[in-house]
Amino acid sequence: MDIRNIAIIAHVDHGKTTLVDQLLKQSGSVRDNQHMEERALDSNDLERERGITILAKCTSVEWEGTRINIVDTPGHADFGGEVERILSMVDGVVLLVDAAESVMPQTKFVLSKALKLGLKPIVVINKIDRQDAQPKETLESIFDLFLALEANDDQLDFHVLYASGRNGWAVVDLSDDRVNLSPLFARIVADVPKPKPLARGGDDFPFTMLVTTLEADPYLGRILTGRIESGAINVNRVIKALNRDGSEIERTRVTKLLAFRGLARIPISRAEAGDIVAIAGLQNATVADTLCDVNVDQPIAANPIDPPTLAVTLSVNDSPLAGREGSKVQSRVIRERLLRESEGNVAIKVQETGEGAYEVAGRGELQLGVLVETMRREGFELSISRPRVLFQKGESTGERLEPIEEVTIDVDDPYTGIVIEKVSQRKGELQDMRPTGAGKTRLLFFAPSRGLIGYHGEFLTDTRGTGVINRMFHGYAPFKGAVEGRRNGVLISTDNGEAVAYALWYLEERGKLFIVPGTKVYQGMIIGEHSRDNDLDVNPLKSKQLTNIRTTSKDEAVRLTPIVPMTLEQAIAYIEDEELVEVTPQSIRLRKRVLVPHLRKRAKAEATP
Repeated sequence: MDIRNIAIIAHVDHGKTTLVDQLLKQSGSVRDNQHMEERALDSNDLERERGITILAKCTSVEWEGTRINIVDTPGHADFGGEVERILSMVDGVVLLVDAAESVMPQTKFVLSKALKLGLKPIVVINKIDRQDAQPKETLESIFDLFLALEANDDQLDFHVLYASGRNGWAVVDLSDDRVNLSPLFARIVADVPKPKPLARGGDDFPFTMLVTTLEADPYLGRILTGRIESGAINVNRVIKALNRDGSEIERTRVTKLLAFRGLARIPISRAEAGDIVAIAGLQNATVADTLCDVNVDQPIAANPIDPPTLAVTLSVNDSPLAGREGSKVQSRVIRERLLRESEGNVAIKVQETGEGAYEVAGRGELQLGVLVETMRREGFELSISRPRVLFQKGESTGERLEPIEEVTIDVDDPYTGIVIEKVSQRKGELQDMRPTGAGKTRLLFFAPSRGLIGYHGEFLTDTRGTGVINRMFHGYAPFKGAVEGRRNGVLISTDNGEAVAYALWYLEERGKLFIVPGTKVYQGMIIGEHSRDNDLDVNPLKSKQLTNIRTTSKDEAVRLTPIVPMTLEQAIAYIEDEELVEVTPQSIRLRKRVLVPHLRKRAKAEATP
């Protein structure tokens, strides 16, 4: 059977997973009467809640005698490590671009990776049925992007389709009848080459496969997925794993061979070069290792992954409420979980920094936030530090270099002034400013990563929730100088117990509260934001004194201002260096690193030069 291997790449929320849903249905991979969730490949709870793809997924469809292996990739820059690995095992890409939003930062990121690998994209302008769709202008911006990324002549000669992934149709020309996705299937078969000449099938050639994703299965153990580059593989065959240096990691027997067929992953007895399969039975091999015959000594070259730019310290939860809400609190359990994550996710690096503390480095706040949220749902309790950026030293000058991000902001015209002012305060430099129609402006900045920590929430407030901000790693540049931190101090509890409505009512005039009556608090826990720039120790347990004197003012009903609970990402971005976020399966609390007031003052005095 003919095989085609493709990846679907796009900016976040441009419709990749919805398009894959329709490809599965129209190819007959899913029966008409079979129940299928919307965005079927987004099987992770967090993916469903946030409406984004976090982990790359494989599936396959058959169309007129050709098997098309499809990989749905993440669209968010923080999960770029997934995209880079996946592109190494496909022979073509479908570049999906929203007809209204046009080219966005992540479009540029994923396309640049595909072009460097020599892949020729098929361009699909999606969501063509939107009222604000601009197909002609979008196509022009796509062509400009190809030129800017130095695409070769063959890559510039790309084919274009117009589609509505949600409604399940694609056309070559906007005047064509809008029936189904057959034009897209036909274009994939015609344009995407069969697996490369390196993929020499049959038993006459040695078996080799580069591992691109890893997952753990409670029954099968570690499952390694990749494309077979040459040869063939059978169940029960003895193979070995080589690392990038060519050193042997382990030698073992293949216990299970799995292939992707529609939404299912089914066991098979044999697979040949060019197919994407999953192999079980290995104990130590991981992403970027080569699985091969025992007589092969040369590993397959693996692409280097862009380095992490942001790090947080995860440590054992040592608050007075530790262990009450989670089942996994020991440092040993936390260590095992983080090491397991770093094995499968090459964009994350884990380093032990002290007793019960681990530095976790990744691509951005979202990626680190998703890791912590996943662990929290698994029953872990953790303390998390404020994120810090990872600096580098210049090779020639030795100067301090910091990560810079390309920030693209779409905002209503009345809010451009406040956005430019706020980003400039955070050391961002405006590169471009242009109207995009319908009363909106697109702003392009180069800004240091550390200046953008915690900006997203403030940005949504400034733009009344109408602005869209996208960030992508740009490169390293000389240190831009100090960035102003949080302006307000915090309200800190002086006692342990449950917060009382009467006390919180009196504290509201001191600032904005983070807790409600009945919330468990402890000494050193942050319960609100002070209206001034200094920290204030307060007592949220103070109750009303009972007297036999009745007055109107004394008996006023206590009415508190409703609070909006912080999300995990907001909490991590809000804290300062001497503060921590306490995360449990049920709660997100803010606290001082040193809980006792006089010890906190002493530590601050010692830290002041």
